[in-house]
Amino acid sequence: MNYELARLNMIEQQIRPWDVLDQHILDLLKVVKREDFVPAPYRDLAFTDVEIPLTGAANPYSGQHMLAPRVEARILQALAPRKSENALEIGTGSGYMAALLAYTAHHVTTVELDANLAKSAAETLRRNGVVNVDVVNADGAQGWPAAAPYDVIALSGALAVLPQAFLQQLKVGGRLVAIVGDAPVMEAQLITRVTETEFRTENLFETQISPLIAPQPSQFKF
Repeated sequence: MNYELARLNMIEQQIRPWDVLDQHILDLLKVVKREDFVPAPYRDLAFTDVEIPLTGAANPYSGQHMLAPRVEARILQALAPRKSENALEIGTGSGYMAALLAYTAHHVTTVELDANLAKSAAETLRRNGVVNVDVVNADGAQGWPAAAPYDVIALSGALAVLPQAFLQQLKVGGRLVAIVGDAPVMEAQLITRVTETEFRTENLFETQISPLIAPQPSQFKF
């Protein structure tokens, strides 16, 4: 398979037409090799417009998936991380979104409930030379206050309702993207903390993604 041609086609046929026009984001998608983060059985699907199953989870029935590329790109564009900023991701999965955040932010904390996925993601990030990411194996259903506050928070799984705890972990001026609602209609929302008590919400797009898997924590860190 010609990965470079497939990557270019993904950018030009899926991502740019979906209103991802930030050239920095488009260039970043060429740098971070998505195929390196896709489970081996699905590598040839790395650039297709689908959610890819995450194999190797401790609970193989949890139904966790990588987000479709255009959804990842829209989330990253909306968050607009800067090199001086710290980011939190909930739902590490394969580690791909953490890698994208790492190239655009100063430091990333990414929280994954599934121990197998957390370990695999940490190894993949290391192999790809990504050093400014901490992978934490824990329950992120209420965020990760240990390293708060954050400039940027990304939730890589859907929630029926966004817990208030996430909003309190944002700095003033910080941005959060969450996909909220129940299937078949979910809304991607950009929430900005304007002041200590005021938040602004912008609806970005409708979609349907796998729910965030977040029961009880396992307390150890890679």
